[in-house]
Amino acid sequence: MATAPQNPTMEAAASDALRVADLPGRGRGLVAARSVREGEVLLSEPPILLYPSTLASLRSYCAACFRSLPAAGIPCASCRAAAFCSPACAAASHPRLLCAALSHGGGAGLAAAAPTEAVQEPLLFLLSAYSLPDPSLRGILSLSSAPPPPPGAQDAAGLHAAVAALAPPQMVPQGFSPDLTAALLAKDRGNSFAIMEPYLPGMSLEHLKARAYAVYPRASLFNHDCLPNACHFDYPDRPGPGNTDIVVRALHDISEGREVCISYFAANWRYADRQRRLLEDYGFRCECDRCQVESQWKDDDDNNGDDGDDAMDEEGEEDGGDDADDGMEDGDGGDDGDDDFPHAYFFVRYLCDSEGCWGMLAPLPPSPNGELSHVFECNLCGKMRKEEDVMPDEGTSGMVH
Repeated sequence: MATAPQNPTMEAAASDALRVADLPGRGRGLVAARSVREGEVLLSEPPILLYPSTLASLRSYCAACFRSLPAAGIPCASCRAAAFCSPACAAASHPRLLCAALSHGGGAGLAAAAPTEAVQEPLLFLLSAYSLPDPSLRGILSLSSAPPPPPGAQDAAGLHAAVAALAPPQMVPQGFSPDLTAALLAKDRGNSFAIMEPYLPGMSLEHLKARAYAVYPRASLFNHDCLPNACHFDYPDRPGPGNTDIVVRALHDISEGREVCISYFAANWRYADRQRRLLEDYGFRCECDRCQVESQWKDDDDNNGDDGDDAMDEEGEEDGGDDADDGMEDGDGGDDGDDDFPHAYFFVRYLCDSEGCWGMLAPLPPSPNGELSHVFECNLCGKMRKEEDVMPDEGTSGMVH
């Protein structure tokens, strides 16, 4: 991922760009509190909870900040199974229940309790969440809940038993119970953002995995749209503090009062795949402008993407999606002549066409004097390109065919 663009003026202004609103048919969401210009930082927020994606990630990334570990990492003095990138991170340490679980036989007990990555992620989440101070744990519980998983997809009782077996009894918080564990798991499924492994040129999305997951209370309020007007960036390997903060930027101008939406996955996914993911993970079917168009396509025409993975997973509170993209409304792209896909301009302008990437392209923040940058950054591969280079030859759509 590229180094984060530095613009203190825009970072300071981010806090006044959004407000929480109750939206008819959509639940809570975030709307523009004022007129927003393309590239503006709408939100920069530190995580309330940060935890490794798998046990394997502890060998490659700092257990405190999840930067890539240097060759000579500093082992955790307690568990010796995790390591840190600097003395400051070693002093900050990592979740105490996770550390205690890793202390038993070098993490053998934790590995035995979670032999697969599918079990490791929720168990690592629980050990980290139960390590939080009470106000932060209550903050997690105040977030929206994902719908129950399909039968057999997640064993909440088994995960609770694993936590009870791995964590010293004196370390678990008051109220520790199977019901609390089930409630926390529902918050994890609906609100965690992936912090990605480094992207390598030509890497396929199916090989790109999360190094860690993070929960951001305010960012969790972003609803989904299949043609979003904002996207999020993470810069885990940048120097200095705040490397795990989420940064959300506007793709284009957004008028005051307009809902600000992100996409919960790669924007080139097919209609059927998007609907399946949204229904299974968030409990709703999307009826945004794009979905209304694509729902009329024949199955063999619905080929505008492939199944995605962690690479673009983004979570939030959502009951549906019906906002059209501002960039489409004000006609700044013109008519590409494709009546079957009137939003093709969005993909030309905002979808990265680097091989195997398909991340979102967002303009860099305007300068302190308000001048637009006309430089776009991909939120997945980090590639920078000038505005004139973003627009390919006429007739292409940036979609998979």
